[in-house]
Order: sequence, then C-alpha cells, then structure tokens
Amino acid sequence: MTDALEPSDEHLVSLSKDGSLDAFNSLVERYQAAVYNLCLRLIGDSAAAEDAAQEAFLSAYRSIQRFEGGNLRSWLLRIAANQSKDELRRRTRRGPHDSLSASDPDDPPIDLPDSGESADQYVERMAIGKGIQQALLQLPFEQRQAVLLSDLHGYHYEEIALIAGSSVGTVKSRIHRGRERLRTILSSQPELFGHHGRLEG
Repeated sequence: MTDALEPSDEHLVSLSKDGSLDAFNSLVERYQAAVYNLCLRLIGDSAAAEDAAQEAFLSAYRSIQRFEGGNLRSWLLRIAANQSKDELRRRTRRGPHDSLSASDPDDPPIDLPDSGESADQYVERMAIGKGIQQALLQLPFEQRQAVLLSDLHGYHYEEIALIAGSSVGTVKSRIHRGRERLRTILSSQPELFGHHGRLEG
C-alpha cells in the first residue's frame, strides 16, 4: 500500500525544478545506496566513495533543470561514475600515498550469494569477494564500470550505455574484454576458488 503512495521520480523531479529541497532530498534517499555502492566499487575506498557520492548528488542538484526526463537512475549513476573517475584522477595526481591499489580494510568485499553456509564457507566467500573487488580495481575504468553494472548490479546493456554515455556495441565490447581480463587476473589466484571450481565464462 505505501509503495503506491510514494511519489514518482517524475513528480519529485518536477518539484525539485520548482525549488523544493525536500523533493530532491527524497530522490537522494531513494538512490543514495545505489550511487554510493557504484562509487565504492569503482574507487575501492569508502571515504573517497562517500565524497564522490556526495559530489554526485550536489552536481545532480545543480543540473536538475537540465534533466529532460527519461531514466533518472541512469542519469544519477552516470554522474556518479563521472565523479568517481574524477576522484581517481585527483588521487593519481596527488601521488602514491593516495593510491587505491591497496585494500581499504573497512570496505566490504563483493557480496556473493549465500545459501545457508557454514562459518568456514562464510570466511571463504568473504575472501572470494575481496579477491574479486581487488581484481576489479585492476581493470581500466570503463571496463570496470561496464562489468560492475552488468554483473553486479544486473543492468541491461541499454541502461549501461546510458550511464556510460556510449553505444550498446561499445558496452558489450567493454564487458567482454573486462570479463576476460578479470578471468585472467583471478586465474592467477586459484587458492580463492578451491571449493568452487574454475571461473566460468
């Protein structure tokens, strides 16, 4: 019942364009988890991801008048991806002490499906998720973005293309190349997949 009473994205956007901060904050609440999670997986650092997510929403608020309709989630995630890319560039310019190649111990690993696992299986699943996250950070940004949106978030090619600002063909190519590179990286860590067999294509 409550879902039916929730205002639509279109209505909240319209109110936001009219200057309603409450309406925009409702959009933030609706999409903050998706925006933050994408920033976290793209950047690999929780504090930097929080900064990028905050900047993404600030940018969206400043740009809301230019939003001409369509998929709001894709629009927000595109802004978030661009902010994440900018954050990575800033950290690269600042030097090796800000490098994101090292793991942030506070970051959760990729959360894989759970099916009534034992304690040992849970530990193993966390290790696999951590290994996957670190491998993702070794991919070129565009490939990492495409693989994350497809394989972790479950978005269709068309929506990924909207988020990435590219063609569907380019998205498919990036996903294919990213998966291949990811498989190569992870195959050098067979200890992570002892009970799961080899990686499937």
